[in-house]
Amino acid sequence: MKREEVFNFSAGPSVLPTPVLERAASELLNYRGSGMSVMEMSHRSGVFMELFAETKARLRAALSVPETHEILFLQGGASLQFSMIPLNLSAEGDTVDYAVTGNFARIACREAEKYCRVNVAASSESTDFDRIPAQKELKLSPEAKYFYYCANNTIYGTAWPYVPETAAPLVCDMSSEILSRPVDVSRYGLIFAGAQKNMAPAGLTVVIIDKALAGKERPVTPLMLSYQRMIDKDSMYNTPPCYNIYVLGLVLDWVAANGGVAGMEKLKKQRSALLYNYLDESRLFKPCAGKDCRSDMNVTFRTGDAALDAEFVKFTQANGMQNVKGHRSVGGMRASIYNAMPVEGVEKLVALMKEFEVKHHV
Repeated sequence: MKREEVFNFSAGPSVLPTPVLERAASELLNYRGSGMSVMEMSHRSGVFMELFAETKARLRAALSVPETHEILFLQGGASLQFSMIPLNLSAEGDTVDYAVTGNFARIACREAEKYCRVNVAASSESTDFDRIPAQKELKLSPEAKYFYYCANNTIYGTAWPYVPETAAPLVCDMSSEILSRPVDVSRYGLIFAGAQKNMAPAGLTVVIIDKALAGKERPVTPLMLSYQRMIDKDSMYNTPPCYNIYVLGLVLDWVAANGGVAGMEKLKKQRSALLYNYLDESRLFKPCAGKDCRSDMNVTFRTGDAALDAEFVKFTQANGMQNVKGHRSVGGMRASIYNAMPVEGVEKLVALMKEFEVKHHV
């Protein structure tokens, strides 16, 4: 199939904007007349340092990151942050609050238990992570060094409809929704995101941290896991993921050209409304997440019959819809509709769902 015949609904690594890929291809062998690819140039060279600074400035502008916060370009995936956060933001014996509302929040919580006293301030595990607890349900610890939550749950298709009110600094995994809406970064102690959903290829992790929280890491913290060290070295203690940072810069250009994060939010709501409006009317397909906490990035749904779900997935693949199958741990279907997913992709998916429903005489 040709690229224009395929719509990629993968949860990550996910679709990138076609103009970004085209520009990257045009600059692959010779970036800005340097005679080199970004893949092969020194990260200490003047050409790359200029690229690095530009990308960092674009991200700061896109999310209105205040000067109180530092932007770091790290490696290890979002999962490495599960360890970095407690090592840097708490001491032995400290209490930290975690909201367990999905698989990755649960993993982060278990990792933190190796280093801290974890207070599970909220959990929706008993209802198979189909909801987000309300503010009044949060059982916050007065001694907590931070409150951790995952804003958007890719596997279960839920998202926090509000920003938690806490006395402790907020720490948030925004991997699946960063750059999809405006964020008041000043309300957060730390935001992190794997790039492979909305920003760049897999391999880059963005951290936005209040500088007042850095510099208090435990003595046993590994060399490469200190936020303060990475701040001091401007993310370049060692070689950073250079090409991924370059692609992030291209994506940020594309976001700016399409209305910024406010423009992304408008498109996000348009895409998700198309799909949820159909799901709410369908007699065959049913959404999995509670209506008051549905994700606009990862829409999960199923028929209630595993064999029929599998048949539908094959049907979509045959018609250019890739990666609609749900996560292996929960089954069903999942349409990940990140920033780069064209509205036309969702329109075609809904049309195929309607066709499938008619064929099955529902």
